[in-house]
Amino acid sequence: MARRPQDVTHAEREVLRALWERGPAPIRTLADALYPGGGASEYATVQKLLERLEAKGHVARRAEGRQNVFSARVRREQLVARRLRDTADELCDGSLTPLLTQLVSTARLSREELLELRRLVDRLARKE
Repeated sequence: MARRPQDVTHAEREVLRALWERGPAPIRTLADALYPGGGASEYATVQKLLERLEAKGHVARRAEGRQNVFSARVRREQLVARRLRDTADELCDGSLTPLLTQLVSTARLSREELLELRRLVDRLARKE
C-alpha cells in the first residue's frame, strides 16, 4: 500500500523529534544532534529531510542572517492522532474502539495515567 504524501518516514520523524525537543534550529544544530561527529553527507541528509518535511507542510523555514532556521509546524499530538486514525481506518474499519481497548488493556498504566483516562472519559460522556 502506498504512503499518503503527508505520511512521515522514520528518518523524518527523527528530525521532527529533534525540533520538538530543541525548538527552532538551523540545519547544523539538527545534523549535530542527529549525527554526532557526522560530516557533510549527514548535513546533506538532514537538509534533504527538512526539504521533504517543508514540502509536506510539517516544518517552516525562516531566514536568520545567512542561515535558515527550521521549526516544527505539526505538533507531536497531531501526528499521533493522524497515525492512530489511519491505523483504525486500515485495521478496524474506522472504529477506534478496538484500537483504544487494545492500547489500554495491554499498557501498564500508572495510577495517575488511569485517573487522567477516567477524567477524559467522564468529560467526553458529559458532552453527549
